Amino acid sequence: MKVAVLGIGLMGLPMARRLLQAGHEVHVWNRTAARAEPLAAEGATVHASAAQAAAAAECTITMLENGPVVDEVLFGLGTAQALGPGQLVIDMSSIRPAEARAHAARLGARGTAHLDAPVSGGTVGAEQGTLAIMAGGEARDFERALPLFAALGRATHVGPHGAGQLTKLANQMIVGITIGAVAEALLLAAKGGADMAQVREAISGGFADSRILQLHGQRMVERDFAPRGRLSVQLKDMRNALATAQEIGFDAPITQLFESLYAAGEAHGLGGLDHSGLFVELARRNAME
Repeated sequence: MKVAVLGIGLMGLPMARRLLQAGHEVHVWNRTAARAEPLAAEGATVHASAAQAAAAAECTITMLENGPVVDEVLFGLGTAQALGPGQLVIDMSSIRPAEARAHAARLGARGTAHLDAPVSGGTVGAEQGTLAIMAGGEARDFERALPLFAALGRATHVGPHGAGQLTKLANQMIVGITIGAVAEALLLAAKGGADMAQVREAISGGFADSRILQLHGQRMVERDFAPRGRLSVQLKDMRNALATAQEIGFDAPITQLFESLYAAGEAHGLGGLDHSGLFVELARRNAME
């Protein structure tokens, strides 16, 4: 397929690379053009504008920072106007469900199809093609996108427009809260005199085991907070979850608590760390290095 990827960042770069390796014709654009240039040597066509990249493709994937940026790229930079009837936009960014529904409606009025298909799995999943993809929109458009999704991971159609983003918020609530639980538990053990690495090893395989304990817990033990998924992005997702909860009249006190903890971490200069860097904020509160 001819596919455009708009947004060549931590996730967009390996995703575009996976699409190239799968044999698709890939057109790319990034606001900072230098980040997209490495893909040219691998066979991608780098475009000077988002509109040019989208016009050259039958499907356009957006992997951008937040809802307002997606809105700007689609409707402020002329991308939507460059899309012909029947083309498909697959927004794989993590934004609010209401924003996804609004984008779908505006594109639909122009005859352009839309899926909101955010992902989970981080940069490792993007590199290995093992992302969990949560897609909202029309079933026929989901079927059309499957050859692209196959190169990126495992895709599930979860409902109408906005449902993909709602599923991602549920995912991020679980991830963000569990990171906090693992960090607090390991710090408690260390404060009491136990070896944090051995504690993590001891509880692996029991009811407390999880992918978060295995991956993020190991990062905490090693104090490796190089960003795979930034703390600032986790905070954005928690805030999107709370905004959505307010829209639908849902009380989310646990998410509210963790939003405040991630916000404190960002206020203390931790926003650029991996989201497991919440460990650093909790250690600071307990006067632990």
